[in-house]
Amino acid sequence: MEKFFTEPGALTAICAAVAVFSAILTLSWPYLAGDKLGDRMKQVSSERERIRARERARLEAEKGKGSLKTEPKKVFKQIVNQFNMGGQAEGAMVQQLQMAGFRGQGPIFTFLSFRIIMPMIMFIGAVFYLFVVYQGEQSFMMKMTICFVAAYAGYYAPNLYIKNLIGKRQLSIRRAWPDALDLLLICVESGMAIEPAFRKVSEEIGVQSIELAEELSLTTAELSYLQDRRKAYENLGKRTGLDGVKAVVTSLIQSERYGTPLATALRVLAQENRDMRMLEAEKKAAALPPKLTVPMILFFLPVLFVVIITPAFIQISNI
Repeated sequence: MEKFFTEPGALTAICAAVAVFSAILTLSWPYLAGDKLGDRMKQVSSERERIRARERARLEAEKGKGSLKTEPKKVFKQIVNQFNMGGQAEGAMVQQLQMAGFRGQGPIFTFLSFRIIMPMIMFIGAVFYLFVVYQGEQSFMMKMTICFVAAYAGYYAPNLYIKNLIGKRQLSIRRAWPDALDLLLICVESGMAIEPAFRKVSEEIGVQSIELAEELSLTTAELSYLQDRRKAYENLGKRTGLDGVKAVVTSLIQSERYGTPLATALRVLAQENRDMRMLEAEKKAAALPPKLTVPMILFFLPVLFVVIITPAFIQISNI
């Protein structure tokens, strides 16, 4: 037996047998082990399809009971078509309406109609007040100038209203955004995909900011039916118009394209947004003393002088 293992021919046969066995095992290993990656990808794909089907069903159910998008009323549509203003229903104006929370064709036609109606209403109201109610001593040209100024203000009144809504909406989203990032970070680190993570955060953050919950829910729906997921992230940044949200959107797009770790980026961005919120609070606190100077001079100092001087004046008058 010992001679068998010491002979060169036997050793060559053993090495050849081991090499053949190893080659056969290497070639057959993928078939023996199974395609776990393929099975995992199939599970992820099927889960994504289930989420898409669920979101489509939810959006279809919401159409009958008040959807986010509204159809234009017939009166406003006729006004816009009569003045041939349909070409303005695009571009920056549509983006401003979306930032204010208005979506669909209905708010666009309503906004354009009020830009036509409000100058007429303001002009007629000013004419009625100046020539019928007030009847002052101003000249006719002065009264007409005031009426035209009122009509000009009526033309820009819808823009001021939309900008006011945008400011209030952005303030609500800005205050709740760091907390939403913390919740999103927890969901991502726990192993959730980005779509159910957005959906979960939208359900939890609604107590603090309804506007942010609405935007995250809309992003979840867009992730379900848009072919290009990057477009859904970009729409979130455009609808909010906030730098903090756009930075997170950029991180999400990079993670989607290059596979970069998302949890680390979310942690850093959450801390940056929290620091920005603290800096804004400190800035407002630092601006408080100059703002209190005028009220103190007008209201506190006169009362203080009265309290101090009145007893002395009474004593002098009694002498």
